[in-house]
Order: sequence, then structure tokens, then C-alpha cells
Amino acid sequence: MSNKKLRIGKIKKSAAGLPAIVETIKQVVGEAGVTRGWKALNSMNRKDGFDCPGCAWPDPDDDRSALGEYCENGAKAIAEEATLKKLTPAFFAQHAIEDLATLSDYEIGRKGRIAQPMFLPQGASNYQPISWNEAFNKIGTALNQLSSPDEAIFYTSGRTSNEAAFLYQLFVREYGTNNLPDCSNMCHESSGVALGESLGIGKGSVKLEDFYEAEVIIILGQNPGTNHPRMLTALQKAKANGARIIAVNPLPETGLMGFSNPQQVKGLLGIDTPLTDIFLPIVINGDMALLKAIGYLLWQYEQQQPGSVFDRDFIRNHTEGYDAFINDLQQQDLDHLSQACGISVTQLTEVAELLKNKTRIIACWAMGLTQHVNAVDTIKEIVNLLLLKGSIGKPGAGTCPVRGHSNVQGDRTMGIYEKPGEQFLNNIAANFNFQPPQHHGYDVVEAIKAMHGGRASVFIAMGGNFLSATPDTNYTAAALRRCTLTVHVSTKLNRSHLVHGAEALILPCLGRSDKDIVNGEEQIVSCENSMGVIQLSKGVLEPVSNELLSEPVIVCRLAKATLGSRSKIDWDKYLQNYDHIRNDIERTIAGFTDYNKRVREPGGFYLPNCNREGSFNTTSKKAHFNIAPITTIKLEENELLMMTIRSHDQFNTTIYGLNDRYRGIYQERRVILMNRQDMDRRQLQQGDVVDIYNHHGGVERVAHKFIVVPYPIPPKCTATYFPEANVLVPVNSVAKKSNTPVSKAVVVTVKKVDA
Repeated sequence: MSNKKLRIGKIKKSAAGLPAIVETIKQVVGEAGVTRGWKALNSMNRKDGFDCPGCAWPDPDDDRSALGEYCENGAKAIAEEATLKKLTPAFFAQHAIEDLATLSDYEIGRKGRIAQPMFLPQGASNYQPISWNEAFNKIGTALNQLSSPDEAIFYTSGRTSNEAAFLYQLFVREYGTNNLPDCSNMCHESSGVALGESLGIGKGSVKLEDFYEAEVIIILGQNPGTNHPRMLTALQKAKANGARIIAVNPLPETGLMGFSNPQQVKGLLGIDTPLTDIFLPIVINGDMALLKAIGYLLWQYEQQQPGSVFDRDFIRNHTEGYDAFINDLQQQDLDHLSQACGISVTQLTEVAELLKNKTRIIACWAMGLTQHVNAVDTIKEIVNLLLLKGSIGKPGAGTCPVRGHSNVQGDRTMGIYEKPGEQFLNNIAANFNFQPPQHHGYDVVEAIKAMHGGRASVFIAMGGNFLSATPDTNYTAAALRRCTLTVHVSTKLNRSHLVHGAEALILPCLGRSDKDIVNGEEQIVSCENSMGVIQLSKGVLEPVSNELLSEPVIVCRLAKATLGSRSKIDWDKYLQNYDHIRNDIERTIAGFTDYNKRVREPGGFYLPNCNREGSFNTTSKKAHFNIAPITTIKLEENELLMMTIRSHDQFNTTIYGLNDRYRGIYQERRVILMNRQDMDRRQLQQGDVVDIYNHHGGVERVAHKFIVVPYPIPPKCTATYFPEANVLVPVNSVAKKSNTPVSKAVVVTVKKVDA
């Protein structure tokens, strides 16, 4: 970190455009070369190509862009996957773990693809090569030596294909545990809980086409310009069709303000499409108060013109709890709600005026809503608003939680869940002739605590960068170091490989863009996007090493090495052709009839969705209004409320570069964005260096040497980049019901230090 390197520029007024194309070409050609890079880009998100390993934004059902159905960050993701750089045994022999650990996450990630299995013996300083057979035998031995299967943790990232995820959970359950934490525990778990309890399904209800029919699109706690850039094209088309957009965010994110479509001439010329009609710069965690205020104003309009603002027929026929909800709503005080959310009554009234005569309303949200203590209730408050307007189960309306990783929704559909349902477990028992465990397993936070407390000692990760993704970095690191064995199935080197158990293994796997050949035949896998479409993914590139295995093959061989002759499952069948995996998915999970046939149809197929079809799979078969109180986070005079965010040069824990060009921040990531009033109160100037402290639960957590950057963020609110500031996120600060770490509302203080 050096404040001499940091450069502050102007906040951009529009996203994408020519700079996105320039950056895409530079990244792809630099990593993969012209021929290999173009081949990858030309196949990404095609109906007969491979699914982007980045976000889960859906591809169009109809014709896809001839210029390329991908965004800048998707191209960066594929550049790192398609890279020709690879890490051989010589690299690991030359670089001790202690030395690699001094590198930044950006530097670690740029080293290249791991080319062969690597093993770290107890007490060794360097990883060393190991054969696949030896690696699987070591894992099988370690698992079989545990006194209980519940002493093992089996983590999954959102990149894992449906086929690999299904096999993984099948193996883990036959082994004897439901310890299947996944990245959903840290992002949209709150969405799944809220939607499941209120509407009967833990997924969103809209299709991409609904955006083109919507009258109003509300975007809360989301930065699509960086995290889901292809969403901007859908918003542009929605605007052209007359939609109005309301953006709710503490920061004025560029991608919500304007969009220069790089696939249109005017976009290349820098002529942008304004997107947001009403921007609400809400205070951190003010969303519940905001939504209640809008509901309160709509209720007032409804009193003036009964039946013209609320959809009375929908409420009467499809919901329950309305009278109790309205009784609570009318007790609210508008001035108090305005103060709690940081939005003036004038602006709140403007929003309510816009909504009162509209019925085709889509509400989108991401982790700006899900990572709060009251996240589940806040999302239910979104549902309340949509129910009042009858805006679920009709074209141009509904719920849209925007998932952040390409198959995180599919993994959950395949059974990657620590709290499996009774019907799913019964299907497993009937189809595979073994009784899966019935008790709940560990989610991410519980898994960290179990390892830290010595209740779990083997950790296996199917993808991801667990250490960098999780909260309370030092606590999590200590937990991993207390394991006897840590195992990571990975494509590239990451921080989690360097913070390990007594012994450690890295198992290198094929990426999405790599050809996957089994028995001389190219295989396909499948993924589920944010809107419930199952589509095929088929790699096109020659792998950088012949020592790489696919994730399905890795799971099968791991199962055979662990379970041996006691397994009731024919793992060799799955090793012959992945069609056999899909056949067993079809007979186990509802909605996958004719799986092998339909997944090969161009564009794939939609899974059933009761909300989309106008019904609710709750006990009463009706949608539920929810009543929840306003909760406020009280801050002392010297305290700030911090949220972690991504830069434009990253995706999840993968850092592509050091420039956040939309926010005008260059060549540095250890920055803290502050309101100028808060800077003045602390006698801070731009470029000053501070340590950031959190003292939740009486434990001091410190993030050292962050550079102060003034930014248009509400007073008493501040923002830092993830994962650098994860050290400040307490492991014991979690959302009610979902147990998601509260990364968007961390109480901190800052102290100036010498640079």
C-alpha cells in the first residue's frame, strides 16, 4: 500500500462503451493470445458454447448478439481461465508458501493455471507434486479415520456445474453428513429464506423478457455496472419501452446512472443512455424504513381512491395477513421513516406518486440487502410492496434477486444445502438405496466455528477461495490451520492454498472453457442462471495441461477412494459419460424430465416456478404479508457504519487489476471511501492513511493502512473493498434466520497513522 501510487480521477457518468472494449482486448490477448482468446470469447454464452464463469445474469432466449454475448468482466474471467501461463512443480519448488503469502491477491491470481496435483506434507515449506491416485487415497484415508463424518466439511463455490454438484452432494451424503456449506450462505441465503417463507419458492419469479414489459424497475443494493454488466442492456431496452427506473444505493454507482452500449455505434461514440429516473442515496441499512415509507404513502393514496392503488382482487384471492399488515403500517410515522432511511419526504412522495398507478413492477436486489442482520425481513418488505400492487405472477412484474456467481442457484437446486428437505432426502434414499443423514449440517459460519473449535478437522472445497470470501479473516485462518487436512479443487492459485491445515492438497480441475473429453467423447455440463434456465456448457479450448481432471471425474474418484466397496452407487457409470449423471438427476429432482434431450436444445429450458405461474407453494397456498419493526444501528460519535464493496476490476475474490475506473480510483485497493463531513470531523485529508477498527463482541479487529478517499456517500457511512476489509467483519454478526455474515453494516472507527 502506498498513497503515492493512488490516483484519484473523476467519477464516470456512464458505464461500458469503448473503454470496456479496449480493456477486454488487452486482458484477453495478454493472457491467452489472439487465436486462443478469440476462440474463447466467440464461444462464451453461445447456445452451443460454454457458460460464462462469472455472474449468473441470463442469456436472451431468442437470438444472441453476433458481436458477443459477454461483458468486460466476463471477458476478464475467461482471460484468466484461458491463460497460457501455468504453474508447474518447478514453480512450487522455487516459491515457498511463506514467500507466496506476502503477495497481494492480485499478484497471486495472475500467476497462472495450476498444472498438476500438489501436496504439502506436514511441516513442509513448499508444495510438491503428487499423483492423482495418491492424492485421492490420502483424502479417503483422512476421511475414514475421522470418528464421525460430521468432522468433515465439504464446501462448494458457485462455479461448480450441476453434474458435479449433484455427484458431490450424493457422495457427501453417502459418506454420512450434511456438512455442505456453500457460497450462497454468504450472499443470497437471505433471499432464499425470505422468498421461501413468504412466496413458497426461494428463487426469483421473472424472466429476462419481463424487463421489456415492466413499467417500473426498482434496483436496491446492487451495482449492475460492475457485478452484472449485461443487465445494463436489459435496462436500456426496458427504458426504450417506457420503463422508469428507481435506484436505491448509498453510492451513486455509474452503471445505474448511464450506459454506453459498446455494441451500438452511439455507445462507441460515448453517447450514453441515461438509466435511473429517481436515485435514492439511502443510508446504510435504511432499506426497511424506505420500503415502509413507500408503503405508507401508497396506503394513504389508497384511502383517497379505494381500489385504484392496491390490487384488491389479488390481495383477497392470493394473500393472507393483509389486515394485520395494514394495521401495523398505519401506525408508522413518515417523518421518522424519512430520518431512518436518509431520504426526504419530498423524494419519498415522488417515488410513491410514480408507483401508485403502476402494476408491472420488478424489484431487483443483491448483497446490499442480503448482508444485514434484518436482511430477511427487509426482503419480505419488498414482497409486501409487490403484493400490495399485485405485481407477482404477471408479465413485466415480480421478484428478481440477482445472483452473483454463475451456478450458485443451480448448486442449491442440485442439493448443495446443509438443510435438505424431507422430499429430497426421500428421493435420494429411494433412488440410491442408502439412507442419507437427516440432521442439519454446518453452513459457512457454523463450519468456520466447528473447525476453530476442533469439532471438524478435514476441509474440502469444490472451487472458490474460502479464506478470502469468508468473514473475520484472522479467525477463519486460525480455523483452517487447526485442520489435519485441507483440500482445494481449483483452477488457479489463490489465498486459501497458502493458509492450510497440517497437510494440504491442491487438485487442479478443468475450467468452463476447457474441452472435457471422457472415453474419447466430448462431454457437456449444465448450469442454472438467475432466472431458472438450465443450459448446456461445452468447453472449446485445449487444456493447458494433460494432468487436469473435470470436477465430475474428481468427485467420482474421490468417492471411490473413500467409500470403496461399501458404496451403493455405481460411480464407474458416471465416469463413462455424463449423460448417466443427468439421468439420475432427472429421477431425483423435480423439473428435469427429459433432461438429456432438453438441455441440448438451443437455449436450454426453464425449471418450474410457482410464482411465475401465479401460485404460491406455502402451507396455505397463499402469499404472506410480513410484519417487522424498524431497526436502527446506533452509532457513537466517533463510529461509522462500513459496507464492503467490489471494485470494477474484480469478480468476487478474483482481482483482475487495481483500477476502479467508474469510481475514479486507480492503482490502489486499500482505500476507505468517506463523506467529507466525516473526514472534517476527524481532521482527515484525501490521501491520509488510517487504521480501521471493529470491536464487535469485545474483540479488536484491525485493517491496517487504508487510504482516505472523499466520496459522495451519506454521512456516518463508509465503504471499503472486499476482501481486503473482511478482517473487520465479525464471524458472530449474522443475519437473522439466514445466518449470512453482515458484511454491509460493520461498525468501525478510524485512526490516522503515518503512511
